[in-house]
Amino acid sequence: MIKKTVLTVMLAAAVVGGALAPVTNAQAQYYDGRGPYRGDWRGHDDWRRHHHHGNGGAIAGGVAAGLLGGLIVGGALANRGPVYEVAPPPPRCWFESRQVENQYDDGWHYERVRVCN
Repeated sequence: MIKKTVLTVMLAAAVVGGALAPVTNAQAQYYDGRGPYRGDWRGHDDWRRHHHHGNGGAIAGGVAAGLLGGLIVGGALANRGPVYEVAPPPPRCWFESRQVENQYDDGWHYERVRVCN
């Protein structure tokens, strides 16, 4: 019962934390599809070659949080405690009269013998 409660609280914290995560503000300004002029002395001003948007830290943080959350939840689910198996039923036994060899001479006689399946 405690495990279910802990997992529920952790799931709720992850959902609420994701919903309340800070986001950048939208800026309402004109954008014509071209970036700012970044020309250099060689005449390179192609803004499409620069793909660094400064969000590597956010991606790394998301990956780290996912791994850490997976480890915590996986550890909580893996610790199930002892697992008890049901013992097999005892064998079914009965007595039968069977012919057995006599030890002292080469004869045979009948004895009651316990037989189990």
